Parts: sequence; structure tokens; C-alpha cells
Amino acid sequence: MPTCHAPGVTDQDRASEQVAAPSSEGPGPAPAAFLLMVVGRELRARVEAQLRRDRLSMRLYSALGHLSREPGLSYSELARRAGITVPSVQATLRQLEELGAVERLTEPGRGRSARLQVTPHGHELIRKANEAIHQLDDWVAAQLGGERQQLLAHMLMQLFMATGSRGTS
Repeated sequence: MPTCHAPGVTDQDRASEQVAAPSSEGPGPAPAAFLLMVVGRELRARVEAQLRRDRLSMRLYSALGHLSREPGLSYSELARRAGITVPSVQATLRQLEELGAVERLTEPGRGRSARLQVTPHGHELIRKANEAIHQLDDWVAAQLGGERQQLLAHMLMQLFMATGSRGTS
């Protein structure tokens, strides 16, 4: 059964009511930071669903991206760039090796510096992941219109730079 709304209540008003952050200040639109978190979580879930088809995740995609841009990164440098621990990087790279997305150019061993490179299959996975992200970006543009989407991208880049983020997953 359709819900009846008071005259003059817009879809945006109803959406604000549905995602309103808890507040002791009464009704009103949710704070921008809260909306960014909610929308970001939803968009990430959509991309992750696409990536899972190829047994990827944002974490694996991020590591592949770093390695493709700078082959031969050390575990510790990759950990710094991804904002995770060295043991997490080692586990991530093991998964990528199992997928055939990266290959080790040095023999494994304690105390050795591992040299890894992205394989042709890894580059194909990056291409597919980039395509999924671009499709989502097209969806955002369809929702906002091209000009507003570009404005949003500009504002988000300002926030991204202000956080000091390195594009971690």
C-alpha cells in the first residue's frame, strides 16, 4: 500500500528522514559527514560485489594498483602506502599469488627482500576493477547530472587531500 505524504514533502525530504543520524537537536537533514559515510559504504558494497566475481576485494585491488604503478615495492613500503601492517601485506600478497595476479621474482625466504610483479592476469583484474568503478561513477553521474557530479568529485578531492589519505582501502 502506498504511503501518503503531506503536500510539499519531496523525495529528498523523505530520504533525509530515512537516513537521519541520531540527534538530540530534533529533525533536520543528516550531517554531511554522516551522509558521506552512508553513501560511501553503499558504493563500496556495490564495487565489492562486482570484485568478488573475480575473487578480488578492495584490499586486493589496492595492493595490485600499488604494485602495478611501482613494481618491486617492499612489503614494508606497500604496508605504509596501504595503511596496514606488514603481516597483512604478506597475507594479501599470498592471496594475489594464489590468484595468479602477482608473481614473485625472488625465492621466498626469511630476511629476503621479495620482488613481486603484477602478471598479465593481474593487469586484467585491475582493468575489470577499474571498469566496475567507472560504471559506478557513470551511475553517480546519472543521478546527479554531469556538472554536479564533477563538482562533487572536486569537493571530495578537497576532503581527500585534507585527510592526508593515500587512497587506502
